Amino acid sequence: MAVTDLFAGEIAVELLKMLISICRRSSLCKSSAEQFRTTIEELLPTIQEIKYSGVELPPIRQTQLDHLSETLKDGIELCRKVLASTRWNVYKNLQLARKMEKLEKKVSRFLNGPMQAHVLADVHHMRFETAERFDRMEGSARRLEQRLGAMRIGVGGGGWVDEAVKRVEMEEDTLAEGGLGNLMGIGMALGKNKVKEMVIGRDDLSVLGICGIGGSGKTTLALEVCRDHQVTSYFNNRILFLTVSQSPNAEQLRAKVWGFVSGCDSMGPNYVIPHWNLQIQSKLGSRCLVVLDDVWSLAVLEQLIFRVPGCKTLVVSRFKFSTVLNDTYEVELLREDESLSLFCYSAFGQKTIPPSANENLVKQIVKKCKGLPLALKVIGASLREQPEMYWTSAKKRLSKGEPICESHENNLLDRMAISIQYLPKKVKECFLDLGSFPEDKKIPLEVLINMWVEIHDLDEEEAFAILVELSDRNLLKIVKDARAGDMYSSYYEISVTQHDVLRDLALHLSNQENINDRKRLLMPRRDTELPKEWERNVDQPFNAQIVSIHTGDMREMDWFRMEFPKAEVLILNFSSTEEYFLPPFIENMEKLRALIVINYSTSNAALGNFSVCSNLTNLRSLWLEKVSISQLPKSSIPLKKMQKISFVLCKINNSLDQSVVDLPKTLPCLTELTFDHCDDLMKLPPSICGLQSLKNLSVTNCHSLQELPADIGKMKSLQILRLYACPHLRTLPARICELVCLKYLNISQCVSLSCLPQGIGNLIRLEKIDMRECSQIWSLPKSVNSLKSLRQVICEEDVSWAWKDLEKTLPNLHVQVPAKCFSLDWLHE
Repeated sequence: MAVTDLFAGEIAVELLKMLISICRRSSLCKSSAEQFRTTIEELLPTIQEIKYSGVELPPIRQTQLDHLSETLKDGIELCRKVLASTRWNVYKNLQLARKMEKLEKKVSRFLNGPMQAHVLADVHHMRFETAERFDRMEGSARRLEQRLGAMRIGVGGGGWVDEAVKRVEMEEDTLAEGGLGNLMGIGMALGKNKVKEMVIGRDDLSVLGICGIGGSGKTTLALEVCRDHQVTSYFNNRILFLTVSQSPNAEQLRAKVWGFVSGCDSMGPNYVIPHWNLQIQSKLGSRCLVVLDDVWSLAVLEQLIFRVPGCKTLVVSRFKFSTVLNDTYEVELLREDESLSLFCYSAFGQKTIPPSANENLVKQIVKKCKGLPLALKVIGASLREQPEMYWTSAKKRLSKGEPICESHENNLLDRMAISIQYLPKKVKECFLDLGSFPEDKKIPLEVLINMWVEIHDLDEEEAFAILVELSDRNLLKIVKDARAGDMYSSYYEISVTQHDVLRDLALHLSNQENINDRKRLLMPRRDTELPKEWERNVDQPFNAQIVSIHTGDMREMDWFRMEFPKAEVLILNFSSTEEYFLPPFIENMEKLRALIVINYSTSNAALGNFSVCSNLTNLRSLWLEKVSISQLPKSSIPLKKMQKISFVLCKINNSLDQSVVDLPKTLPCLTELTFDHCDDLMKLPPSICGLQSLKNLSVTNCHSLQELPADIGKMKSLQILRLYACPHLRTLPARICELVCLKYLNISQCVSLSCLPQGIGNLIRLEKIDMRECSQIWSLPKSVNSLKSLRQVICEEDVSWAWKDLEKTLPNLHVQVPAKCFSLDWLHE
């Protein structure tokens, strides 16, 4: 690259940015910087004239521009020193001011000579580029480093150029067209007020956090807080903003933070930073704020925190560092009106939809961005000045999780991909699995855990730990039932949601390979039929490990032949109120380990061709949701590997009766059986008592259930029995006291139960009883004194006194009276 290209493309522009930053500061160099800035700005008309002339420069003029380029590089180096200098070092600032004056005069003399500077810079694109680079300065810093090769820019190490340019660009964005802060409106204002309250309103908090999904505006919010007059006054302008990044020089950053906190600007190479809290030095008594932006590592973060009097640290990250932070504000995504304003600003240069645009189409694309600022800006910029047909194509591609164009892929998906770049392999694989589920739907945690256990060689505890890690990295959100959280909580009480842009990222990364070779074969959205791309490739087997299909009604003739020799998980997401015919090719999926069938319509659909599952000898997990079952598949051989079956919102239709299916013979190794919201289940079939391997039986929210089988005591392996929210269940059979392995009994919200079984004391391994909202139970049988393993009872106030009397004889017992919890979250389902 020629020096003229280097000079025209970056040096003058970057120098001007740094001079703007200096001019905005209160320092001795301000007047010199303003004069120098004026000199550079006077070059711009000449730059434009040369830019469009198309005249090739002769060698002598090329040499002259080389000299000017080197001089301006010296100017950038000098600006670096000015920006790095603290305001109270008067002598140093005076020296720098004089050097700035000399440099300005040197440039002026050169320009007033026979040869004026020949500068080629894309000035008219400057504002657009800075807006587009908003919130992705790693890439910007890398480009600057490449083009300014003679200089050392601290990319990923809190370097001065990275910080200064980022700060200037954020300021320019805020000032332009009323400011992005104004575009983000109430959401930004509320977030700013909450963070301000933590920073200046709480003396008991020393290490605070702003966290959120990538591109959610965390850095913008932090900068808004740092510019706030109340904050700057509170800290007497002692605010340090550092970008940490993924691969920082921790020692260099630590020295910079300590130098700022302690007031020791000049520390020799042998200076040792103390590792103890200084509380006696007068300099450490004054207030200061250290902002650590883009933090990725807990180990690095711990090195950069100095818990000294008067010093507060604000950590900006995609991670929730709960072990270090005293309090955290999670960035809220933009509301509908704020999203529309920001998108329109990026796409049309104004805050509203112009009359010439297709309002419906614009709003559909904005809705797809789900309030994520980065997505709104990048997608809006990608569609700027494009014809309506291009917008329509973009909407369809977004619905499939595909990039609109190369710039959209580079600027958004690649930016979001940074979040998973350094994930451990299994954690990354689990993240990519999330693309198997529909957008805007809660994913049952039970389904995820079962899937991860089966295909990633994990146990349930490891799978749950991965879920928590993904949540801590803001790559998904855990939605809990009010009762969930302890060791006996069922996974079906917990669900998972994910932002659509993250789902698009998972789809994008999963679809890189040839369709027949993909590890995950996924339909990105509900369609009336299978993708034509799949049909065109049926001549060869599909080697996917996970297959996810999302359609409407499917009849037998709607399926075509497909071969899945390696498939271990099949997810059938559909929306139907009539019949859904299971795909015939299931019969040949010999390695299938988990089958998930979920109907998202408003009512149950009849499940046809269920018999196709009868010979899936490797099937270990079956999840059926909102379907009507006429009968379970009759297998000629026992399904010995089947361990978990869940019926959620299903019509059972007596399909479990002994006359229809012999459960103990068909499912000899079943360990978990769940019925949830099965409103036609009036009684459990007696054949269930023959399931000798069953450890977990959950019958929850089954409002028609009236009785349990009398022989329930035969299930000698049963450890967990949930009978939550079965209001018509009046008694517990006496033989329930023969469940010698039972550890947990949940009868909460069984409002018709009037007593516990007299022989409950025989449950010598029982550890926990949950009987909240059992308003008819006022007294306890005498045998409860024999519950030597009992550790926790959750009950109502009326009966709590009786349990608390037992605390004298059972010293490890804890009786809990829960607070009333009222929620209308179910209205959103």
